[in-house]
Amino acid sequence: MTSFVHVDQPTVHPGVRRAEVLFGQIQAARAGANGARPLIALLIIAIAAAVLVVTDSLVSNWNEGGLLAVWTVFCLAAIALFALFAGSVRESSIGAALRAASQRRAAARADARFLATAQSDPRVMQELQAAMWRQQEQGTVDAADVAKIDGLARMSARSQEVRMPTLYEAMRRMNSSRYY
Repeated sequence: MTSFVHVDQPTVHPGVRRAEVLFGQIQAARAGANGARPLIALLIIAIAAAVLVVTDSLVSNWNEGGLLAVWTVFCLAAIALFALFAGSVRESSIGAALRAASQRRAAARADARFLATAQSDPRVMQELQAAMWRQQEQGTVDAADVAKIDGLARMSARSQEVRMPTLYEAMRRMNSSRYY
C-alpha cells in the first residue's frame, strides 16, 4: 500500500526574503537621492578621502595583523558605500567619461574582430574595400584608412594564394629530410 506524506515546507528561504526586503529598501533610498547626483558624488569622494586619512593616522603604529584587519574592513566599507550610491556616481561626468571610454574600447575590439574575419574571408574583404572606396568618393574617410584596408586586402590575398600542404605531404617532406 502506498502512502503519501505532505510536508508543508516553505518555498522561499527566509534569508532570501530578508535580502529582498533589504535590497528594496536600499533601492528606495537611492531613488530619493536622484536630484543632487553631482553633490552626492562629491560627498562620497570627500568622505572616502577623510576616512582614508583618519584610518592611515590611526593604524600607522600598529602591528601587521591588526593593520591587515583594519584595511580589510575599510575596503569592505568603501565598496559598500560605492555600491550604495553607484547610481549617483554613474550619472555624474566621471561616469559619462568612463562609459564613453568603455564604448570606444568595445568599438575597437569589434573592429579588430571584423578585420580578422575580413583577412580570412575574401568576400568580406571585398565588401569592406567597396565600402571604403564609396566613403572615399563621398569624402567621409581619409586616404590613409583606405590605404590600410587595401594593404590588408593584398596581404590576405597573398595568404589565400599559398596552398596548405596535406598532412601526408608534410609528413613525407619531413621524413624524407631525415634519410638524406
